[in-house]
Amino acid sequence: MLKLMRVTWAMLITAVLPGCGPVDVLNASISLDGLTVQRDVAYRPGPRGMMDIYRPTNAAGPLPVVVFFYGGSWQTGSRGDYRFVAATLARRGMVVVVPDYRVYPEVQFPDFITDAAEAVVAAHSHAGEWGGDPKRIVLAGHSAGAHIAAMLALAPDYLAAAGGQRDQLAGMVGLAGPYDFLPITGAGIKLVFGSAVASPVTQPITFADARSPPLLLLHGGQDTTVKPHNSINLAAAITRAGGQASVELFDSLGHIGIASAVAPMFQFRAPVVDRIASFVAGLPPR
Repeated sequence: MLKLMRVTWAMLITAVLPGCGPVDVLNASISLDGLTVQRDVAYRPGPRGMMDIYRPTNAAGPLPVVVFFYGGSWQTGSRGDYRFVAATLARRGMVVVVPDYRVYPEVQFPDFITDAAEAVVAAHSHAGEWGGDPKRIVLAGHSAGAHIAAMLALAPDYLAAAGGQRDQLAGMVGLAGPYDFLPITGAGIKLVFGSAVASPVTQPITFADARSPPLLLLHGGQDTTVKPHNSINLAAAITRAGGQASVELFDSLGHIGIASAVAPMFQFRAPVVDRIASFVAGLPPR
């Protein structure tokens, strides 16, 4: 019976997540009552230079601002698919910004990271207009989006080039992120990273130091797409360097499951949202 339940939930999750089926099913379960949503806010030129902002309509601010980067192997994804993440976190007292960014084959590494840096700088600049606190900017992401968030949190040159500062970040949350994945073996991923495919500069763990903001790294113990050692190794490297990083594995979750556990219909599977909300609430202003 337990095995049948696991198979049933796995099939349902696969049916509603991006790249696996109609994400509309999952997003349709999310009410926007009590939230204000501002769509199509430009942060850079081009169709993938837009972001959506979700915030509680009547919450007393200023609120922490979470900039969430979606995954998709740096090749796919759309901000509209992540209403279930943004609305859920906004209901927990956050301003949530979901940017698009350019993906392969339009660009290769590191252009998607430089796009993301521009989005973060824009969020910091406009946070007050949205009821957010520019001193509590938190980066977050799932899978490839967690890689992007970690690169911005750990490698200061990206935000500096966009006119920001790493020291302005209050924290970073990663869901199933690839942080330590050399050698890159997948043919499609090799194309994404181009001439840098073998270089340590593609890896967040390369930049582990004591000056990064606190990191919360959540990972599914059953993840075979991005192995849990990515989060374990990065947290250890940050800690050795004198920084703050914690890692938590959810034994019953895989790569898709840890993202779907944010949605109300799947929150019973693991306290992912509770962990994120507690972490964000406990971060001091920067």
